[in-house]
Amino acid sequence: MRAVHPRPTGQPKISIIVPARNEGRNLEVVLPMLPADAEIIVVDGHSVDDTVEVVARVRPDARFVQQTRRGKGNALSVGFAEATGDIIVMFDADGSADPAEIPRFVAALMAGADFAKGSRVLAGGGSTDITRIRDMGNKGLTMLTNIGFRTGYSDLCYGYNAFWVDVLPHLDLPLPQPVSADMLWGDGFEIETLINCRVAVAKLRVTEVPSVEQDRLFGASNLNAVKDGLRVLKTIGTEWRRARVAQRRAAHTIVRGPAPVTFSEPQYKEASA
Repeated sequence: MRAVHPRPTGQPKISIIVPARNEGRNLEVVLPMLPADAEIIVVDGHSVDDTVEVVARVRPDARFVQQTRRGKGNALSVGFAEATGDIIVMFDADGSADPAEIPRFVAALMAGADFAKGSRVLAGGGSTDITRIRDMGNKGLTMLTNIGFRTGYSDLCYGYNAFWVDVLPHLDLPLPQPVSADMLWGDGFEIETLINCRVAVAKLRVTEVPSVEQDRLFGASNLNAVKDGLRVLKTIGTEWRRARVAQRRAAHTIVRGPAPVTFSEPQYKEASA
């Protein structure tokens, strides 16, 4: 994979994208913990609480933008389009992600990875939030993805990731425009699985980073194990077919599936960083 522009050899600029919808109480805690020298972009999902006021009060240096459609995927795409950094970090607003782990992701990218993927499964990782049903579903979906895309993911359904900004063209995500009440493919919670699949198809270098998922601080989660599991399953199938069509068009012949993603060896395990 050839970078779109030269990557810095010194300290990269970090852009942290924080999708949020009615997360005022959580943002009060989370935003002050993010690195002072990072570009913070909070993408609001038309919140009806005091999210706007909270961001202005606790992190006045943060940029605040509204998403253009509905869904987490659209919020992330809007944030990606606004980012001016060398490295983009996907960061949940609910307090489940640990800001202290960001240097691990950056170190993995600086060491040669194109995409640094968080994993609750690696040594040094874990979760205090995942249920037994969600854990079983995640293992099954991870195995299915690894078979279909010839990957070595250990934790498919985890959205704490970071990547070089020049990776964005390979992801081919829905554009923030047009503004619409309708959702496009990739606008919803399928975004994280979609990104993982397209990273694999693009043959980007992936390094997994151990990460500990914490409990949501305030409020109730919108996750539904069955509904979201079926959505992930549909995404895997849709992206697998998309990859086959693209390869068939490129090679003018029938192929058996996406080319294998290259995982760095050994996997990144700087748990004490």
